[in-house]
Amino acid sequence: QVQLVESGGGLVQAGDSLRLSCAASGRTLSTYDVGWFRQAPGKVREFVSAIGNMDTNTYYADAVAGRFAISRVDAENTVYLQMNSLKPEDTAVYYCAARIHSYAYFRSAKEYNYWGQGTQVTVST
Repeated sequence: QVQLVESGGGLVQAGDSLRLSCAASGRTLSTYDVGWFRQAPGKVREFVSAIGNMDTNTYYADAVAGRFAISRVDAENTVYLQMNSLKPEDTAVYYCAARIHSYAYFRSAKEYNYWGQGTQVTVST
């Protein structure tokens, strides 16, 4: 079983950047697909981005495409989410999630088996 720990959240101003990290332990992350989801107060959890296990496929929600970039360094057992040009509407708790590689829908939270505890991102105006 893989354990996931997110870090890198914080309070920033609109237009700033943050890099979130999702560090895995217990298993080698290279065989897992990894996704990032977020949940704002009073809203449902939503897909942000995902990366396949071989780093050949990446996926982004329309709201973050062109501003966020997902990457993985399997030697570090870590997946990163670089967030640029942050907006107040990006404010949420960000979660990383993992699953053994499959071709199931990347954007669905239900397809992921392992979740981190989340890291808060707050973007002020």
